[in-house]
Amino acid sequence: MLDVLLSLIAIPFLLLFICIFGPIIYLEDRGPIFYKAMRLGKGGKPFTMYKFRSMKVNAPDIRNEDGSTYNSDDDPRLTRIGRFLRKTSLDEVPQLINVLLGDMSLIGPRPDLVEQMKYYEKGDERKLEVRPGITGYNQAYYRNAVPWKQRIQHDIYYIDNISFWLDVKILFKTVISVLKHKDVYVEQKKAG
Repeated sequence: MLDVLLSLIAIPFLLLFICIFGPIIYLEDRGPIFYKAMRLGKGGKPFTMYKFRSMKVNAPDIRNEDGSTYNSDDDPRLTRIGRFLRKTSLDEVPQLINVLLGDMSLIGPRPDLVEQMKYYEKGDERKLEVRPGITGYNQAYYRNAVPWKQRIQHDIYYIDNISFWLDVKILFKTVISVLKHKDVYVEQKKAG
C-alpha cells in the first residue's frame, strides 16, 4: 500500500520526466519513448517492465556469459540521451507505472529477464518470493559491480532480512549511489 501511495505522489514527476525526455528520446532517432521488456515477477509470473528507451532502434541484444544484459559506457548501441539517462538512472523512472500496476515494488530484488530463469541454481528462485523493486539491496550497495549470481545472493539476503528500516537504508544508499554515478557500467565478457 505504501508503494502505491508513494507512486501516486510521484506521478506528477513521472509526467514531467515524460514531457521533458519523451520528445528528446523520440527526436534522436524517431523511435518509441519507452522500452518494454518481459521480466520475472513475484512467483515467477512474467510481466512487462517499462523504462525510458536508451538504445537505438533495433539495437542487437548482447548478453554477458551469465545471461545478464551487457552494459558499458562506450556501448555504441546507446543513444546520446540514452547514455545520460542510464548514467543518472532516470531510465528507470517509468517503472513507477509497474508499481502502480502491482507488478513491482519501490524496493526489492531487481527483476530478472524471463530467460535467465534457466540459469537459476538450487535456491536462486527464492528471489521470486517478493515483488521485484525499482531499486534493491544490490543496486544500493553494489549496482553493477558484482556478477549476476552474486546479485541473486544479495537479493536472498534482502529477503531474509526484510524490514522497514532496511528499506529506508536501501532508499538513501540508492540516492547516494545514483548521485555519485558509482558502478553504473562494469565491463564483463560478452557471450558469443
